[in-house]
Amino acid sequence: MKKVAIIGAGIVGATAAYYLSKEADLEVTVFDHGQGQATKATAGIISPWFSKRRNKAWYKMARLGADFYVDLLADLEKSGQEIDFYQRSGVFLLKKDETKLEELYQLALQRREESPLIGQLAILDPASANELFPGLQGFDHLLYASGGARVDGQLLVTRLLEASQVKLVKEKVTLTPLASGYQIGEEVFDQVILATGAWLGDLLEPLGYAVDVRPQKGQLRDYQLGQDMEAYPVVMPEGEWDLIPFAGGKLSLGATHENDMGFDLTVEETLLQQMEEAALPHYPVLSKATSRTERVGIRAYTSDFSPFFGQVPGLSDVYAASGLGSSGLTTGPIIGYHLAQLIQGGELTLDPLNYPIENYVKRVKRE
Repeated sequence: MKKVAIIGAGIVGATAAYYLSKEADLEVTVFDHGQGQATKATAGIISPWFSKRRNKAWYKMARLGADFYVDLLADLEKSGQEIDFYQRSGVFLLKKDETKLEELYQLALQRREESPLIGQLAILDPASANELFPGLQGFDHLLYASGGARVDGQLLVTRLLEASQVKLVKEKVTLTPLASGYQIGEEVFDQVILATGAWLGDLLEPLGYAVDVRPQKGQLRDYQLGQDMEAYPVVMPEGEWDLIPFAGGKLSLGATHENDMGFDLTVEETLLQQMEEAALPHYPVLSKATSRTERVGIRAYTSDFSPFFGQVPGLSDVYAASGLGSSGLTTGPIIGYHLAQLIQGGELTLDPLNYPIENYVKRVKRE
């Protein structure tokens, strides 16, 4: 029986663990030190179809990543898990210059041909929008897509790990190459997945690698409100903040994008307050919240904002992914699935050559 280690139990590592756990000839162990995980502090909006990024490889990954949730939900249901972490309740896009809405509408119509998940598209006035999201204001028109979804990242990871029933070790570990296999903690493993997000350099730099991944701090605030918002669409205005409604009256506002804070996980009230002040004119009900709590996580970015995955150059049977940035819940599951496929030599829908790890992970000195 082959032993596989996965370091990092965020969305990438947990998805890989889930799919590998289905293989009878593999023994899977997941290591996670539990600090600052981006998945737990994510807004969780799945709506990549309006992006105007020119990076075609990224858009393909994001588009297929949104589609992949259909398979993931079906697989988890078969495993006996609740799929309460995912709700396809639609998305509202707001633009300061509302003349741009028509252009986005046309782009989405065109993209819907290969992504029918986009669903119904419409430009709505305030009265129509308020039928779906009562109390939303500060616009004359917005763009609606019924296929937009929201995901509770922490709950999704919990469900994946429950379904996989793999051994979970909660400690910070290092990777030591041996003549045969890799030592992690007290054990030796045949194959390894590195899914540590912004912390990838911590594992590979001691082995003589330069890793082009930097941390970006993100903060969200969760509000408790009086009304159940399960069926409300997510709201994506221009700028940093989004509104993400959940069942039971929870509404998330976020997230910040702080590039100069390293791995700092302290709550910064000033920035959260600035976000709230920007959101209040659109949704004054926020001021009536009965409680407020904060979440902080660290995203991973590469210097050209592109994600990557594949075999680590010079380390056979070690695979890694990182650089998912703020679209990690859209692209994370499909990347985790692909890492599981690489371990097993299975079929891939995304070609790792289009997300080349060697551009971001380079051996600079021999041990």
